[in-house]
Amino acid sequence: MDAERRPPVMADVARVAGVSHQTVSRVLNGHPNVRPATRAKVLAAIERLGYRRNQVARALATRDSRTLGVISFDTTLYGPASTLHGIERAARAVGYFVSIVSLRTIDRDGVREAIDHLAEQGVAGVVVVAPQRSAASALEDLPPGMPAVAVEGAHTGPVSTVCVDQVAGARLATEHLLALGHETVWHVRGPSDWLEAEGRVAGWRAALIDAGRPVPEPLEGDWSPRSGYAAGKRLAELAGKVGAVFVANDQMALGVLRALTEAGVRVPEEMSVVGFDDVPESEFFSPPLTTVRQDFGAVGRHSLDVLMRQIAERDTTRHERIVVPPALVPRASTAPPAGGPYTGPPDSLST
Repeated sequence: MDAERRPPVMADVARVAGVSHQTVSRVLNGHPNVRPATRAKVLAAIERLGYRRNQVARALATRDSRTLGVISFDTTLYGPASTLHGIERAARAVGYFVSIVSLRTIDRDGVREAIDHLAEQGVAGVVVVAPQRSAASALEDLPPGMPAVAVEGAHTGPVSTVCVDQVAGARLATEHLLALGHETVWHVRGPSDWLEAEGRVAGWRAALIDAGRPVPEPLEGDWSPRSGYAAGKRLAELAGKVGAVFVANDQMALGVLRALTEAGVRVPEEMSVVGFDDVPESEFFSPPLTTVRQDFGAVGRHSLDVLMRQIAERDTTRHERIVVPPALVPRASTAPPAGGPYTGPPDSLST
């Protein structure tokens, strides 16, 4: 089709009106924070171009596109990538295609633009894979009536959520090490702006406090094996004082294991290590890694169930929250401490 004869799109309206893509979207969606003069310019451009103003509204009303939008972040990471795969499989199972927008960072402007892009395609609903705290405020800008669900993270607000219980998973890891007889458990945490990292810290700390055990200062990590390696070198320096460590993901645990091996610290004889995620390679680490498994298939199925209910009932006002339980996968990287199980402080310290 000749470029001059193709149907106008939102970007054309923005160019003619001399405003941003987001401003056109706000006018189309009846957003109140648009100046009257700006609104008039956008409406004039719509009229001039013959843009089909009811395009998004019609798609939302009929739900007949058989396409779902997915907004994701950094799909090179195992968690988001596996979540995305679970959503795609669940969508195919109910006869829907998936249109994916991958963002470098999840922020308000990026999510707005992605939602506008997907709405122009007439998607029946949107899944936002939103593991970072910055995504929470972005979800407030969903178009009225847009079926949507947020996946990963403990979001609260105007959208349904599906997530793995990160706190429970961290408790499983920590309590497993305590049950083996370790006095306390150190932690290599994920980035502070990730809700999953926050939940894992909370579960680890709660398990130690409930057991009346010391709570060491967490070591910082960024999900990468390199950051785990740096934390592992620090743990190796503390060998003899540290007997067990819970690492917030398996990739960092790989780095920890490498650093401990280089330092001559034997795992699990001198230090037990637990990861999180159960990446496919974790059973082939040296030694095979005890870890916490997240059921990404269940996350995908529940996400689609929630979205399908909103589409079928044409009701986006009822906000559901579904939490998927994790599971501990014991392997050879954990064992009782070499000096025997912890039996409490010496009598001289307890009186």
